[in-house]
Amino acid sequence: MRLIADGATPTSRLVLVKDLETDDGYAFELESPLFLAAGDRIAFEDDRLVVVRASGERLSPAGDWSTRCGPGSLQRR
Repeated sequence: MRLIADGATPTSRLVLVKDLETDDGYAFELESPLFLAAGDRIAFEDDRLVVVRASGERLSPAGDWSTRCGPGSLQRR
């Protein structure tokens, strides 16, 4: 499923996430899987993932960046 991490677009349904890939070949790999509920919004702020729940609660789950394609794939960012 494609998720838009602009901080404004809400998720349309319940989603279990373990990593998020960007269009430029990077991935944010969460330390533990995370459920995103319908209505949650996600964004990357200062190279970290931020989840804003429909209630307004803000979460910043732990994780690391890596590359998924190209030279040096699977290296940390």
